[in-house]
Amino acid sequence: MKRRAAVAMALIGSAWAQAPASTPVGDAQKGKRIYAVDGCYQCHGREGQGSAATGPRLGPKPIPFSVFSQYVRQPTGQMPPYTTKVLSDAELADIYAFLRALPAARAVKDIPLLQK
Repeated sequence: MKRRAAVAMALIGSAWAQAPASTPVGDAQKGKRIYAVDGCYQCHGREGQGSAATGPRLGPKPIPFSVFSQYVRQPTGQMPPYTTKVLSDAELADIYAFLRALPAARAVKDIPLLQK
C-alpha cells in the first residue's frame, strides 16, 4: 500500500514538473457546491485538508490544474475515475477554483491555544 502511494506521488511529481501554467477560470462558489454534492469531502475533507487514512490534501495551493485534471480523470490509487460523463470540464474547473480559494492555514505561532 505504501509503495503504491509512493509510486503515485512520483508520477504526480513528474507530471507536475512538466505541467503548463494555464489554469481555466472557474467559479469557486459553484466548485464548493460540486465538491460537496459529488462527495469529494468524504475522502479529502470539507476544506480539502485530506487525511492519511482517506485521501491526500487538495488545498489550499493545489497542484497545477493539468496534473489535477489528469489525476481526477485517470487516478492511479483507490480514487474512482471522474470522467467527463460524471464531471464536466467546467465543473472540474469550478472545483479547482474552490480549492485555490481556500485560505492558508494559520502558522502555529499565531494560534494562541497552541502557545500554552
